[in-house]
Amino acid sequence: MNADTLIPQTHEIFVHIRIIIGMILGLSVARLVSGSTRFIQHPGKDKIYLIHFAWVICIFLFILHFWWFEFALSQIKIWTFTLYFLLISYSIIFVMLAAMLFPDQLTEYQGFKDYFQKRKTGFYILLLALFTIDSLDTFIKGKQYYEHYGILYPIRQAFLIAGAAGGLLFRSERYDLIYVIAALASQVVWIMVLFNLPG
Repeated sequence: MNADTLIPQTHEIFVHIRIIIGMILGLSVARLVSGSTRFIQHPGKDKIYLIHFAWVICIFLFILHFWWFEFALSQIKIWTFTLYFLLISYSIIFVMLAAMLFPDQLTEYQGFKDYFQKRKTGFYILLLALFTIDSLDTFIKGKQYYEHYGILYPIRQAFLIAGAAGGLLFRSERYDLIYVIAALASQVVWIMVLFNLPG
């Protein structure tokens, strides 16, 4: 007997999953917002590092997009544990990324620039995992679901995955800056296209 068949495929399952995802994403947003306010609280102590703060904005947009997109999950008729696991894993990585961007303390480092440059390997690994899970999640939902995004989705995902892999290979601030700006731009364009926003 398949365990998935024991669970009724009803709207209550979606509500249950949405609540769990919402709780996890809420932790991510809270971390990013509270972390960002330290630049206002201690402007002389904690200085903004452009690459780091660009990633803060970018991850914040990724989270908002996913949180809003949750409404589309109500269209899924059959929920499986695999799909559930991927969605929860995807959400948890956002918490980990937020914690990487704003650690509990910076006493071991000389500001956010020093911190990001020394810890960016872990950050890029998490990004790579995030974008890979996103692709797997979309693919596992079926060919029709995957293809309704058109050619833009696989191009975007290939760029984001390749960029994160490049971040692991290239130890360059210039690369980091170009990649985060491009990732931020691609996310803004993706949101505008997906939700038919004026532009």
